[in-house]
Parts: sequence; C-alpha cells; structure tokens
Amino acid sequence: MHILVTNDDGVTAPGLAALAQAMRALGRVTVVAPDHNWSASGHVKTMHKPLRVKKAALADGAEALATDGAPSDCVALAFLGVVPDKIDMVVSGINPFANMSHDVTYSGTVMAAMEGAIARVPAVAVSVDGAATAGYETAAWAAARVVSRVAERGLPPYTLLNVNVPRVAVSDVKGFRITRQGLRVYRDALVERADPRGVPYYWIGGEAPTGMPDEGTDFAALADGYVSVTPLRLDLTAYDLLEPLREWTL
Repeated sequence: MHILVTNDDGVTAPGLAALAQAMRALGRVTVVAPDHNWSASGHVKTMHKPLRVKKAALADGAEALATDGAPSDCVALAFLGVVPDKIDMVVSGINPFANMSHDVTYSGTVMAAMEGAIARVPAVAVSVDGAATAGYETAAWAAARVVSRVAERGLPPYTLLNVNVPRVAVSDVKGFRITRQGLRVYRDALVERADPRGVPYYWIGGEAPTGMPDEGTDFAALADGYVSVTPLRLDLTAYDLLEPLREWTL
C-alpha cells in the first residue's frame, strides 16, 4: 500500500513526523506537506500563482517534499504527477487540537483528506484534542488502527473518515466510537486596532470554541475518553429540503 501523508501545520511539524512513522508500518509512505503553517485554511485550490515543490525533511529527519501551496494543493499536486507512483490512500495530520463539527470546513487537515476523496481514494484525517506541546503517540496509534481497517474494508467513493483522539496515554483510551458531527459553539470576537498611520485593521480573536457533548457526537466521544471516528462525504445536498423547495414554484 502506497500512502500519501500530509498536514496543515507544515512539513516540520512533529505531528506529521509521528503520523508518517506510524504509516510506515502499514505500507510505503510519501510525504508532501506545506512549507509553512496553513491552519484553518479550508479547501483551497491555488490557481493564481505557480506552485513550487522542493525536497525537505520531517522533524525526525525523514525525507519529504514541501510546497508553498495549501494542504489540499499538496494532495492535488501529488495526484497530478508530482508523485509519479499510484497512491492508494491519503492520511492527513496529526493536527494539534480537535477538528469536529463545523471545524471540518475550516480545517486544512480535513480538507487535505477531502482532496484525496475527490480523487476517489480512501482518506483519513487525524487530530488530537489538546495543545501541540504534548506527544502524539496515542494519536499515531489510533491512526494506524483506523488506516489498517480502511485498507482491509475500503470506503465508498467520495468519503473520508475524520478521526479525533483524546489527549491521554494509549492505555487510557477507552475505545473507538463511530460518531456524527456535534454542534460547535464558536466564541469569536473582532479585535480592532490602528496602524501607525491611524488606519484600522482587524484580528478575529475571542475565546477558544466549545462544543455540545450530545450522545453519539464527536464531542461526547472525546469527553468520555474515546477515539471519535466520523464518516464524512462530499455530497452536501440537504435532501430533506428538495421537495419543500420544489413547492416554492420558483
């Protein structure tokens, strides 16, 4: 199995090195990652400038390719020919801080995996609940468990798995739960400042977001000490609204 590994925190991020190392136990690994941090970049396709690719090294010294494009660009470049060999799976992460609920539309980690799903290849996004200062051992272990099952069972076309791992030791993980997206509560605030010429500029700040730990959700699984595995698909159609909208006689 040939696994493409990427992330949104940059090629030197320790979570990327931990993920690549875990994936090497399952197959051949190629790493294509951004040359700088693209957190909260969402699903990007760079078309207004050329993209550069260069050789780089992971935090543990392993070989990688780095590009000035976004995480989703990394995957697109790989499939378009930067990586000449056939790719069997895309695994993205390990992202510090969880990516749950509405986060998935902002997350470069998840959207890199979604680019793999667009290419009709099984894809997995992996995030860990907590700060980047702690280790990634548990998340790497969980990623290997999930990816090995995907390799055995496969995924339907245009789908991916979003995996969120509690920040605990492997021995303290209570298990795995298949979950749905919960409700994220954002607490963003606008911070307005002025530059030396008196012209206003803005930061999006505020307190860290929270979530509603309703039963069956990704939030509840993490809160209870379980690894959350949420299946996602590219089709965003609100099927329950199709018939009501037809009654509008537009």
